[in-house]
Amino acid sequence: MRQDSEGSGAAVLVSVDFGEHDYSESLAELCLLAETAGVRTLAVVEGKRQQPDAALFAGSGKVQEIAEIVERMEVPLVIFNHDLSPAQMRNLTARLNTHNSNVRVIDRTMLILDIFAQRAQSHEGKVQVELAQLKYLATRLVGQGVGMGQQKFAVGARGPGETKLELDRRKLDKRVHLLKERLEKLKHQRAVQRRARGRADVLSVSIVGYTNAGKSTLFNRLTRADAYVADQLFATLDTTSRRMFSEGQGEVVVSDTVGFIRHLPHSLVAAFRSTLEETIQADLLLHVVDANNANRDDQIAEVNKVLAEIGAADIPQVLVFNKIDLQDIPPSVQRDDYGKIARIFLSAKSGAGLDGLQLALAEAKAARQSGAATKSTTQ
Repeated sequence: MRQDSEGSGAAVLVSVDFGEHDYSESLAELCLLAETAGVRTLAVVEGKRQQPDAALFAGSGKVQEIAEIVERMEVPLVIFNHDLSPAQMRNLTARLNTHNSNVRVIDRTMLILDIFAQRAQSHEGKVQVELAQLKYLATRLVGQGVGMGQQKFAVGARGPGETKLELDRRKLDKRVHLLKERLEKLKHQRAVQRRARGRADVLSVSIVGYTNAGKSTLFNRLTRADAYVADQLFATLDTTSRRMFSEGQGEVVVSDTVGFIRHLPHSLVAAFRSTLEETIQADLLLHVVDANNANRDDQIAEVNKVLAEIGAADIPQVLVFNKIDLQDIPPSVQRDDYGKIARIFLSAKSGAGLDGLQLALAEAKAARQSGAATKSTTQ
């Protein structure tokens, strides 16, 4: 167990090792997620178990250890690095509030939902986040008699808020239905835009990758845009599309998408499906990888898992190993056994190796035109 100095807007993080190979990386991400949400970590409590405790997840002894820290340091929030069942969340909240300290307990999914609620800028993004929150939080908070607006600390309590979560089930379902209708309208608008691009023979490229891999920096470099860039998780949430013109491939639409992460909540994947359809409909995926990250292979696998979930597994993909300037890796292009560009090593920050990416776009454009010509001759 590690501790820091006391303070407000802070939390105790709890992580239980069940023998997963990526346990250390998952815990490191939890610390980054908390920081991204504006939470200062006062203590990290760790434990080992064969399987979760049915009632308290971490077991009675470990929860007692957490309770002692919470009471001594007057911590308002406890964040678990796992998904908790409604019963486990209720039991933990009751056990940690034996002295009326008003401690809140949230899990990893609620923390990520909170970050998304902070970051959503567009109308569509806000609708998607609220839909995911309502679906997830309703089973855990509605009917418990404690409104989220009454809580001491706000993390995990952003978005729908007290009044909506205290509606009866019928009104809650009505709100969810309304949000789904709004998303369907926005989905239709996107489909119209994509059909227009298809008729204009415009190459569609989506930038995907693990969060904080440098996707927005690459997007800005390609399109000369000013998308928000920060060294933090989920700096980009809303999908942003820009047109660019490049010699050799003509007009290209490039889309910057939300970063993926381990154990990305299924509710978010489902809610953001309409936004991620830009990815599903793309001609080419630029899968950006942090070349300096020791866990890059695991991160690549996580991204591909989510791409498969949203139906984008069969879209042509080029791995773009970014941040080569941090280790003096030379820019290069690697081809697969069929002669297609499979990997590009570059620095989105400095621009080194960008010519290899332009070559990949030109070849994707040629493949698109060849496919369109073949399709027209067979019809």
